Amino acid sequence: MPHNVFLHSALVQSRKIDPNKKGQVQEAINYYGIESSVALLVSFMINLFVTTVFAKGFYGSKQADGIGLVNAGQYLQEKYGGGLFPILYIWGIGLLAAGQSSTITGTYAGQFIMGGFLNLRLKKSLRALITRSCAILPTIMVALVFNKSDSSLDVLNEWLNVLQSIQIPFALIPLLTLVSKEQVMGVFKIGPALERVAWTVAGLVIVINGYLLLDFFLSEVNGLLFGFLVCAGTAAYVSFIVYLISHSGSELSNWLSQLFSKGNA
Repeated sequence: MPHNVFLHSALVQSRKIDPNKKGQVQEAINYYGIESSVALLVSFMINLFVTTVFAKGFYGSKQADGIGLVNAGQYLQEKYGGGLFPILYIWGIGLLAAGQSSTITGTYAGQFIMGGFLNLRLKKSLRALITRSCAILPTIMVALVFNKSDSSLDVLNEWLNVLQSIQIPFALIPLLTLVSKEQVMGVFKIGPALERVAWTVAGLVIVINGYLLLDFFLSEVNGLLFGFLVCAGTAAYVSFIVYLISHSGSELSNWLSQLFSKGNA
């Protein structure tokens, strides 16, 4: 989730250290790197298990197209049975935990971002109330609007995933740009090798998400006008990503500059 990039950047500042002491800063970075890696690994394994279970049970079946968040537990119950602890309840607990995790991280990220942009100088309790309300109230309103049928909730979930995929480049590219600049990070900026690896991974993530977005929109396009809007939006989206990369100051931006200069020559 792109907002977790901002959340992690804010949480690392919660450690009480002297920013002028290199050793303390490096120690905080090391420990936070471990924390983030463990959290991401656990999240990856959970998603892998969920995907594997559904792929094993329903891939290629007639029920596959009709499975959504609301009825997935019932399908799992019918497929794998109850046992000592019914799988329907396991799925319900998992959904509750996922919802709580997503809500908490999204709300905290919104709080940190708004607090930083607005430079709020208020009591912590009042600041938390304002920023978290601004972050969570739109979510509640959207949920209430779409809480009309099972299918509408699944549609909402699909579009939320699409929206997050669209936002990924706008979180990754500025992050990589900042951590690569000595003016911002000082001695803690990432090295050339790590920078290349990071940009390569980010590029792969952006390309994969771009392919999935294109596939999703092509399946949803109906009519000439909507098709034109999707094409225009895609062109603007790709152009803006190229613009961000070209102004990042990275080796990739230098390569793009050389490519454009050769094209104009």
